[in-house]
Amino acid sequence: MRNITIFTVAAFLEIAGCFAFWAWLRLGKTMWWLVPGVGLLMLFAYALTWTETDAAGRAYAAYGGVYIAASLTWLWAFENTRPDRWDILGASLCVVGAATIIAAPR
Repeated sequence: MRNITIFTVAAFLEIAGCFAFWAWLRLGKTMWWLVPGVGLLMLFAYALTWTETDAAGRAYAAYGGVYIAASLTWLWAFENTRPDRWDILGASLCVVGAATIIAAPR
């Protein structure tokens, strides 16, 4: 359960940090959007080190599923675009994969 919380926090840090670059380059926002963007990306990388796993690659793989679901939440909450059924199906498959990686007996 702790890893799910860490992955969720990390996902929103990463998405917000990347969105700052998107806003600057695609939405015409000022370059100053990059300052918090870089800071958020640094916090994201740091947050992933808190996971309870002995292998970075396994943490990143499991994180991927959570990231996809969080990205669709961001799409809906901050970009006012509701995910369609294919988005939901794809994210669900990814979350099941991430849960398998996280919960596997080792």
